[in-house]
Amino acid sequence: MLRDPRLNRGTAFTADERRALGLEGLLPDVVSNPTTQMHRAELHLANLGNDLERYQYFSDLQERNESLFYRVLMHDPVKYMPIVYTPTVGTACQEYGRWYRRPKGLWISVNHRGRMRDVLRNWPVDDVRFIVVTDGERILGLGDLGAQGMGIPIGKLALYTACAGVPPHLALPITLDVGTNNESLLNDEFYIGVRQRRLVGADYDAFVEEFVSAVEEVFPDASIQWEDFANQNAVPILNRYRNRICSFNDDIQGTAAVGVAGILSAVRFKNEALANQRVLFFGAGSAGVGIADLLTLVLIQEGVPEEQARKCCYLFDSKGLVTAERTDLTETKIPYAHNIDGAETLVDAVRRVRPTAIIGTSTIPGSFDVDVITAMAELNDRPIIFPFSNPTSKAECSAEQAYTWTQGKAIFAAGSPFLPVELNGRTYHPGQGNNVLVFPAVGLAVFAARPTSIPDEAFAVAARSLAAITTVDDFERGLVYPPLRTIRETELLIAADVATWFWNAGLARVDQPSDVHAYVRGMAWKPEY
Repeated sequence: MLRDPRLNRGTAFTADERRALGLEGLLPDVVSNPTTQMHRAELHLANLGNDLERYQYFSDLQERNESLFYRVLMHDPVKYMPIVYTPTVGTACQEYGRWYRRPKGLWISVNHRGRMRDVLRNWPVDDVRFIVVTDGERILGLGDLGAQGMGIPIGKLALYTACAGVPPHLALPITLDVGTNNESLLNDEFYIGVRQRRLVGADYDAFVEEFVSAVEEVFPDASIQWEDFANQNAVPILNRYRNRICSFNDDIQGTAAVGVAGILSAVRFKNEALANQRVLFFGAGSAGVGIADLLTLVLIQEGVPEEQARKCCYLFDSKGLVTAERTDLTETKIPYAHNIDGAETLVDAVRRVRPTAIIGTSTIPGSFDVDVITAMAELNDRPIIFPFSNPTSKAECSAEQAYTWTQGKAIFAAGSPFLPVELNGRTYHPGQGNNVLVFPAVGLAVFAARPTSIPDEAFAVAARSLAAITTVDDFERGLVYPPLRTIRETELLIAADVATWFWNAGLARVDQPSDVHAYVRGMAWKPEY
């Protein structure tokens, strides 16, 4: 009982429980209440020297007492989510091999080919409903971290539970260890993964296919979230499996929902029409194109013809503005290759496109420089500026820069948290357009409705639902998203809306309850003894 984190209550075991379970003498005599336990943990956290140490403490706590871990995390999500996940998780992944203590989740490596079903069966829980899986090639904006990317699936699933109440015992983090091309890791004596270069091409595709087939057999009720795959693999994997197994890619669809929700919220408070917006995406990979695709879908749903809807979106990649005259475009960029003169610099693209919003998914820090931000302010009374790249060190600009260079006119949200900004006697509270506002809610909706697939339309529902929750008071404080302190309530509302859509679309595999909102709330797990 004391060694199993899902059963352990520590000093909260009552005297009768200790006697019945044979725990007398194995604990100090005091019987603590859960609140005292939480305060003790928070005191430990406060006394640690830095956020990486706090991350490690949280990791150890999760291994000792799962309910207490979630009680602390949920008590103050604004304070603790940046420690358990972004931005601290990026540093934790980089250093994973050096502080590795105890395994969490499953590593499925190239040495397990032909035996993946057996490896999955080694997981000590038979009923798995949620798998977050990465191959570690594009961890946040940090690049190829190989097997040390495991911190991402672990962190994502912790947020599934803390934010939306997805039961933690139904979750399984997995890393596909197909090698790494990171020379520093290959030469690091503490690296925990396979020391070879990455599988590519047909070998890689066969590896992923065996993994999916194994999941279908061993955990037939599981849904898969594909996480932090490189651009060249992310879209093909999503398209290959999205209708075969209940699955989605959070970097593409989750990011898209959050991005579109931010735009919907901003135009609502600006009292402008969505169809009159022009959005310039700096970064034309899976995240940027994903937001553009979902925004196009939402515009079409509002009655805008597809061709006109796509002309609301412009892409800027490593070679400049994406235009119709370019012959080097990938398939995903072609729908946004418009008949417009090219631009080699971002500020020139801003002047040419005249966007109302600029969204960064480039992982190039500082790329929204003073010239770019000033140009946006000259073109718009309230420019929408969303530097979404993670972690904080990769953000295209800071909140202070956006507000200062626009004299407080910017409507700002970033992928990572920024501190409030004081400017001209006013305090601005930067919004965080992080995927955590969407993917836990989608997970709870999947748990409730058990759909056969998760189409893009479900993320359009999530985007509209998230945007609708933001209040006038939130916006006046500088927020285009609901504050993180209310994230549990936000997720439950979104989950109910998405679950309702699953039933209305005929995708659910369980009967619809009479009160979806009450049903969804009743399914949400709570960290209680």
